[in-house]
Amino acid sequence: MSMEVQTPFLVQIYDNSTEWLNMSSGYNATSSLSESTDANEFYIVSLFLSCLYTIFLFPIGFIGNILILVVNFNHRDKMTIPDLYFVNLAVADLILVADSLIEVFNLNEKYYDIAILCTFMSLFLQVNMYSSIFFLTWMSFDRYVALASSMSSSPLRTMQHAKLSCGLIWMASILATLLPFTIVQTQHTGEVHFCFANVIEIQWLEVTIGFVVPFSVIGLCYSLIVRILMRAQKHRGLWPRRQKALRMIVVVVLVFFICWLPENVFISIQLLRGTADPARRSAATLWHDYPLTGHVVNLAAFSNSCLNPIIYSFLGETFRDKLRLFIKQKASWTVLYRLCHHTLDLRIPERSEVSEV
Repeated sequence: MSMEVQTPFLVQIYDNSTEWLNMSSGYNATSSLSESTDANEFYIVSLFLSCLYTIFLFPIGFIGNILILVVNFNHRDKMTIPDLYFVNLAVADLILVADSLIEVFNLNEKYYDIAILCTFMSLFLQVNMYSSIFFLTWMSFDRYVALASSMSSSPLRTMQHAKLSCGLIWMASILATLLPFTIVQTQHTGEVHFCFANVIEIQWLEVTIGFVVPFSVIGLCYSLIVRILMRAQKHRGLWPRRQKALRMIVVVVLVFFICWLPENVFISIQLLRGTADPARRSAATLWHDYPLTGHVVNLAAFSNSCLNPIIYSFLGETFRDKLRLFIKQKASWTVLYRLCHHTLDLRIPERSEVSEV
């Protein structure tokens, strides 16, 4: 009798358990299918964006920065102080452009599973980022010094001082990268899957000294430059020449700000989330939650190094002159020569420091 009472009850439990397992399996299958669909959509869209970057922007950035270096070194005797800064900026951009081909196709983050490769790419990226923003910051300060002082006799604006400044900027960029790297490496000795890029303190350092502080200095310099130009506007002879040189640098700085701002905002949100909730301090959390947004902001940051050569060639009057003569000397294609003949000036004028301001 006892068995007869318990048997239906056990059968009922078994039926309910089977139904629950079937429902759970169906839910898991649906959830897995949905996640798989989202992953496929992200992969397709991200791959499409990466291909667009590789087809349209990468060749411009790679060839354009090399062209800037070749043309300026071919006319070393006519290299001005702004030219020297842009040459060093082109070297920094080449580092990022070369590294970008690996980064933009790292859609599944498989490269980050290799700790050495992850750290190596991060070091190259940081050196480029710091050197680019440090050069742009110094160029803004150089513009202010050129306008605020007597331009023909300023002791701070000589080619020797400019070369020394470039060397110090590169040293500061390397030091800002390697010093934290050395400290962090000693703290994580023996960790197999440790990657330098995932350290929260390093990301705070990138946002502060790599973006917030430099752009505060740049904003101050250009606000002072505007005041000086407004006062000097009555000198009509100097205004057009000053306006041309300043226009190129302002555009370069604005493009850098627009391209790098999204990634720094993205990193800042990640850091603030980790501060508010220590359980979410994983550096990859926000990139895992919003992978497509993270991919877009990375592409935007890489695009800056591809756009700088375009800005430099179209807005840099001196570079157009040098490029015209370089093509005339080196190119053997008559069609290309005639095209450049109508678009570029015929000679390089002998410019003084006044004309470069």
